[in-house]
Amino acid sequence: MTERNSGTLGIRRILILAGVSTAVLFLAAAIRPQHTALAASTPVAAGDSPLIGALDTELKRAMSSLGADGDAAAQQPKPYYLSYAVSDATQVGITAQYGAITNSNQRRARIVDVQVRLGSPAEDNTHGDHRTSALTTFPLPLTDDRDAIARSLWFATNRGYARALDGFLKVKTEQQVRAREEDNSADFSEEKPAVDLLPPAPALVVDRAAWEQRLRDISSMFSQFPDVFADQVQFEASNETDYFVSSEGARTANPSHVARLVVVARTRAADGMDMFRDETFEADSAANLPDQQTVAVKVMAMGKDLEALRVAPITEPFDGPAILSGRASAVFFHEVLGHRLEGQRQRGDDEGQTFTKLLGKPILPSFLSVADDPTLSTFQGTSLSGHYDFDDEGQPARHVDLIKDGVLETFLMSRLPIASVAQSNGHGRAESGHMPTGRQGNLIVTSSKTVPESELRNMLIAEAKKQGKPYGLYFEDISSGFAVTTRRSPQAFQVIPLVVYRVYVDDRPDELVRGVSIVGTPQAALNSIMATSDKQEVFNGICGAESGSIPVSAVAPAMLVSQIETQRQAQGTSRPPILPPPGAPISPPPTGPTLMKGAN
Repeated sequence: MTERNSGTLGIRRILILAGVSTAVLFLAAAIRPQHTALAASTPVAAGDSPLIGALDTELKRAMSSLGADGDAAAQQPKPYYLSYAVSDATQVGITAQYGAITNSNQRRARIVDVQVRLGSPAEDNTHGDHRTSALTTFPLPLTDDRDAIARSLWFATNRGYARALDGFLKVKTEQQVRAREEDNSADFSEEKPAVDLLPPAPALVVDRAAWEQRLRDISSMFSQFPDVFADQVQFEASNETDYFVSSEGARTANPSHVARLVVVARTRAADGMDMFRDETFEADSAANLPDQQTVAVKVMAMGKDLEALRVAPITEPFDGPAILSGRASAVFFHEVLGHRLEGQRQRGDDEGQTFTKLLGKPILPSFLSVADDPTLSTFQGTSLSGHYDFDDEGQPARHVDLIKDGVLETFLMSRLPIASVAQSNGHGRAESGHMPTGRQGNLIVTSSKTVPESELRNMLIAEAKKQGKPYGLYFEDISSGFAVTTRRSPQAFQVIPLVVYRVYVDDRPDELVRGVSIVGTPQAALNSIMATSDKQEVFNGICGAESGSIPVSAVAPAMLVSQIETQRQAQGTSRPPILPPPGAPISPPPTGPTLMKGAN
């Protein structure tokens, strides 16, 4: 998404197959020789490590020596705030396609984000469009060589001070000529520094040979489906420890562990439309990912779905009732609501500020509540991508009630204050190399008006009849979406479904259709929710916005909406592959009847 303040929820599983460019969350500074396991010495306690010692020493030295006193301070002011945020990560990545390994590597990286603030919390070098002037990113040595780390920090800090000074002078100049701002809140909130040095993440141990064989076997399953012309299977496992020290006295070390298995496959209809299906499995370690039989069942279902989708009819634009499955509903809330509740979107001349003036007022039906809780690592046994203990500004993660019984309570806050909320609530998040902003973690939607999913279907049919529609829509699976929040563009959203059915009112079987995308404006869409199911589902993904690509989760029940608008997706002009894949029989194009899903 090209809009500066827009957000996207996707999954790196889409990768090249879907033609989507995604940010790589892991910044590789070095590639080690390949071997079966990453061996490492016993982790040193975070508080005793050479890294923490060097961070402490260099921070104090920089605060005391940068800038000038006396009359010279007007041109070279001393920093009022300085922080070092270090990401120390190890990753194993394996990729397969067509039953063969195409990539297998292990990487280690240490990256430091240096943040330098000049002026005062009320107004500093980050003001307005100069927010990134506080940030300088630099690689650190992979070994605990304290002298080398210190020199790296020294160089990065001096570079950061020069950048901050340039930004501060621009802010001062611009303030003399620009009109009064609508929100004149401070540029930085005052917070209590956290001190909690958790033990570093242990060494990452992965049986590379075993996982390579697993990926070969998974990828080769698609050979049973000649019309599935592209597949990709990706395995990732990483251990990361994030360190944070600041001139305010914050000192935190935050370990995390994650493993993902992502399967993507793609087909193309005779009219040129591309379609893909994907499955993502996530756990806190490679050992806890599903076994091969569980994955195989999902892969075979993907292949069958794609064969059915390529001969399904293209849907026409639609405006009427629909059911979104739990996963689809989760993405819907992330895109339509979640991004508009991020704190920084409530100030600035370019922001649409959809809900800025609605604190204490209803913005959802009264039976819905929404919270964001990054302290949760799992939900009903499913790992949550959006879990963290400390945000990227060193603030403890917190449960935040955003909406209670339909009424807006607060926003997702970093340390950038807004007129209505002055403090952080532990949601300042960023990818390495980006300034933290208020972002979602684990967005959780709850409902007090629930019915079994079978009853939700009956309600859909009744609503379609009431509106004189021959059918309603059921969105079973979904891939991603994006939201536009800037003032210069329409306040709209788009969600990209993968599997959609027409649910007819005259007892015909449900009909699979293709080429659908959900579009609309937030307030109209949110107020059309009629009821939800009694079961919540999890969607894990990677969300991209101005502070980079970060892992997030959304949890929501299936929901019935009285009005949803769809449009046709781009159809494409490329023909399917002219020749069948090697070893497959040559057959004429499909002309059989449209595949139907039996009525529940």
